[in-house]
Amino acid sequence: MPDTPSRPNRSASSTATPSPLRYSERLWVPVLWWLAGLGIAGLLAAEVHMGAPGLRAWLPYVLLLPIPVAVLIWMGRSRVEVRDGDDGAPWLHVGDATLPASVISRAAVVPASAKSAALGRQLDPAAYVQHRVWVRPMVLVVLDDPEDPTPYWLFSSRHPDRVVAALVLDD
Repeated sequence: MPDTPSRPNRSASSTATPSPLRYSERLWVPVLWWLAGLGIAGLLAAEVHMGAPGLRAWLPYVLLLPIPVAVLIWMGRSRVEVRDGDDGAPWLHVGDATLPASVISRAAVVPASAKSAALGRQLDPAAYVQHRVWVRPMVLVVLDDPEDPTPYWLFSSRHPDRVVAALVLDD
């Protein structure tokens, strides 16, 4: 059964030893978002604190402050990696999806100025997209696999030139 855009996973056989990394980055949420989330939760907790005297006054802080922490950690869980497979060829890992470099025909950097066009009218509905609003540049990886209906991958990366260089595509 060919892979579909909703499940673009081409994982190799699982091995006990991790494969060597060529490139790795985690798409963390910006620090300003952390400050805003914790500030808003702190203000809400202070509002509830004013109306609950005594021992119950600390309860809103205990309940409300972990919420933005959990949400922001969840939002920043995405990883972009290029690893060597069992045969030494690179594999692209974006979030939970994996792709061997052998099916990539070309890769290009999408600068921040062209991001809205790439995600707008030009976007193919069958494409695999992993967009993070807080990361401006993106990588476009065009596939050359007749068994896969996904024409290309478009994903956020803070250093897209390093991702493209790590893939080492032979033309």
